[in-house]
Amino acid sequence: MTGLTSWISDPLAHEFMQRGLVVATMVGAVCALLSCYLVLKGWALMADAVSHAVLPGIVIAYVLQIPLAIGAFVAGLACALGTGYLKQHSRVREDAVMGIVFSGMFALGLVLFVKVDTDQHLNHILFGNLLGVQWRDVVETAAIALPAIGLVLLKRRDLMLYCFDPAHARAIGLPVNLLHFGLLSLIALTIVASLQAVGIILVIAMMIAPGAVGFLLTKRFDRMLMVATASAVLSSLAGTLLSFHIDAATGPTIVVVQSGLVVCALLWAQQTRGVVTA
Repeated sequence: MTGLTSWISDPLAHEFMQRGLVVATMVGAVCALLSCYLVLKGWALMADAVSHAVLPGIVIAYVLQIPLAIGAFVAGLACALGTGYLKQHSRVREDAVMGIVFSGMFALGLVLFVKVDTDQHLNHILFGNLLGVQWRDVVETAAIALPAIGLVLLKRRDLMLYCFDPAHARAIGLPVNLLHFGLLSLIALTIVASLQAVGIILVIAMMIAPGAVGFLLTKRFDRMLMVATASAVLSSLAGTLLSFHIDAATGPTIVVVQSGLVVCALLWAQQTRGVVTA
């Protein structure tokens, strides 16, 4: 018990670890809530597309001397809207459209990054730099993550019905188009909030894996939200602490822990031939 206490308390003696754990907790919570809707809607590839598409927005925002978060959000939302437009006005399947749009925007971002003289480190953008965050980064993450969490919780039932049965949602008078674009905006905001923690490559795991854990362990959506949030926050905290002790990259370590929880949930569900909670 003493060893476990020391394993947890020793990293907390460092201020950079304190900042990192705060950001990891907020990012884990907002990713988990949104991941439940993405799993229910089948939008894993959409989240992947938006996460890759933010790179050119980051570079352009740096050139224009505006906050990088604004550029990332605009680029991510443009990718989502562009995908929807091409899907509606062409015969190409949605998954193919998303693959074309996000790979093109990601490639454009890499070209711009090489051509623009910037002090940003590409590895930090791609894979995160959680232990390098400053208190201003904590405030910026909170300014995005906390309102996003509030919106998801406030509209959780409407979003659930839209993801599960959009035709029924439209029939009872819900603003389906507003919910659609609102969900896309929340995806973009969540990716922006997660940039410092896990980067644009690994954020897709944090936006899908917690929802998968919740889906495997319960049939009730409210409990799915709780299970997913607990899974994501636990993996974020454990991954951050583990990365400190083994001297590994924090973002990938968090994703490895979260992936391990998915495997455990899958094995548990198979062994019990059902779910933990009805």
